[in-house]
Amino acid sequence: MTDTVLDRFLRYVVIDTQSDPASSTQPTTGKQKDLGRVLVDELLKIGLADAHLDEYGYVYATIPANSDKTVPVICFCSHMDTAPDFSGTNVKPQIIRNYAGGDIRLAGDTGRVIRVSDHPELQNQIGNDIVTTDGTTLLGADDKAGLAEIMTAAAKLVGDPDIKHGTIKILFTPDEEVGRGVNKVDLKKLGADFAYTMDGETAGHIEDETFSADGVEISISGVAIHPGFAKDRMENAIKIAGAIIDRLPRDLAPETTEGQQGFVHPTGVTGSMEKASVSLIIRDFTDKGLTEKEEMLEAIVKEVMAGYPGSTYHFEVKEQYRNMKVVLDRHPEIVDNAIEAVRRAGMTPVRGSIRGGTDGSRLSFMGLPCPNIFAGGHAFHSPLEWVSRQDMEKAVETIVELAKVWEERA
Repeated sequence: MTDTVLDRFLRYVVIDTQSDPASSTQPTTGKQKDLGRVLVDELLKIGLADAHLDEYGYVYATIPANSDKTVPVICFCSHMDTAPDFSGTNVKPQIIRNYAGGDIRLAGDTGRVIRVSDHPELQNQIGNDIVTTDGTTLLGADDKAGLAEIMTAAAKLVGDPDIKHGTIKILFTPDEEVGRGVNKVDLKKLGADFAYTMDGETAGHIEDETFSADGVEISISGVAIHPGFAKDRMENAIKIAGAIIDRLPRDLAPETTEGQQGFVHPTGVTGSMEKASVSLIIRDFTDKGLTEKEEMLEAIVKEVMAGYPGSTYHFEVKEQYRNMKVVLDRHPEIVDNAIEAVRRAGMTPVRGSIRGGTDGSRLSFMGLPCPNIFAGGHAFHSPLEWVSRQDMEKAVETIVELAKVWEERA
């Protein structure tokens, strides 16, 4: 068994670990533990004697310190699950060695093409080895690239006593893609002061800001009656749901927003004539922006319901996560050290915000400040997902350099 970051990545992506938002168990799918067991086995082989998988699907491990200094305990974290948005079963990774440029047509579904015009980052990958899917599944670089990078860096840190570092914790989580990645994490057992998720995209990028996020569930009770006798009496819950969705502002959708703009996004509709429900996610970089969008949404619902006097609705908001910048700004050294590590690994650091969330968003508010570092993957949650070997290697180097920076500055 060889253990380059690419070898590890290719091993992990063929294990199906999709999470399931409809499940109430933790983890939401038992198959996530299949990968957890593989990772524990590999961590034990590296020499991390305390590596284990708990009942909830979390993998914990410790790299003991080899420095005499008192160094803050840092943790590197990635998630094992892949998104439920597209199939993650029977992944067939394809490697394009020494990429020469141009669009990449995927072998398993030739209608799917990774176009340079849609993925300009490909222009920076000439000569690199690119891993794609065959077009029929996700790749799972989100976040198996992160897993492979942390594992490879751990092996390097343990195998080279000349690299001085403090105690380093490793945490692999289930269910990040369905917003439950840290629901059952044991921070006391983990015992870290600060953490980094390896879950970003472009090489060199560090993110210390995320969306603030809520979910909204609108439950509608209509008036059901035999359609033959329905005149002036039926109030079809499906049509009410459709009318609400139809009135959502076009300029507040994911497909029309970018940068620091938030959005309102319907993610699911279920229903019958009598009862229907609409699930939405609300995103903004400020809590105020979230509240404004939720108030606007409920105003739309009330407006639509006014035309259906016999029907009722229930409007429920659930907090999902908050912008981690609020917490990270209190601990500037966390991001400063990451910026220095990226620089030492030979890249120009780019600091940015994520139009999304990470486990780090919630960990930060649970008392474990946790920015996000690039893992190298692109086009997450789609069959066009890709990552380059060289960018994963840069991430490994960044982790190793970060361990060194914390030790030097202690």
